[in-house]
Amino acid sequence: MKMRSLSEELKGNSYPGRGIVIGASDDGKKAVIAYFIMGRSINSRNRVFVEYEEGIRTQAFDPSKMEDPSLIIYSPVRVIGRKTIVTNGDQTDTIFDGIRNGISFEQALRCREFEPDAPNYTPRISSVVRVDPDRNQFRYAISILKSANGNPDSCQRFTFGYKIPVAGEGHFIHTYMEDGDPLPSFEGEPKLVKLEGDIDSFTDMLWESLNEDNKVSLFTRYIDIATGEYETRIINKNK
Repeated sequence: MKMRSLSEELKGNSYPGRGIVIGASDDGKKAVIAYFIMGRSINSRNRVFVEYEEGIRTQAFDPSKMEDPSLIIYSPVRVIGRKTIVTNGDQTDTIFDGIRNGISFEQALRCREFEPDAPNYTPRISSVVRVDPDRNQFRYAISILKSANGNPDSCQRFTFGYKIPVAGEGHFIHTYMEDGDPLPSFEGEPKLVKLEGDIDSFTDMLWESLNEDNKVSLFTRYIDIATGEYETRIINKNK
């Protein structure tokens, strides 16, 4: 698979929607996680990320402007044991509850489908990162649940697993191929992207690469594979 520049991917797409990046830092010592949200409507843009327990949740920046919260207020990041869950919707809680009850990531998502937001039928993108300090290793999986070319009667399910990731490499998945009406769903495997720098330079690169008009919030986390300790950064356009 062709290695892509994450910055160029983002700069070349005015509306990838919501995106997840998972991989290994260029020194091979950190598990790298990023999640961003974008918005075209006032309701979607009226959001911020706030820290919640060991993860984050979205909340209204101006509660008086909040309309329908059903698809925009959720916990994108939650932690259970050594696993960090990152998703673009309330399926975070579905995965969390499944893992707590001994159900796998993939099994937990069998009861979920794409979002009921016709005509877009936004895909649900999800990931789980497991860091194992005892073995100084980590692995991750990425899932997408999407409609069959916009057909709401058919849900397609794809899961991609990555064991012992390569230093400086990651995978990027996002909800939309590009801007449009309706918005075209992501296609193919998660994109192989190059990961460079420490958490601050990585965070700055992502934020600066996202479309200025449409970007809303960004979360990044670097987890030390040897210890399980982590650093987090959050940037919100609304301040």
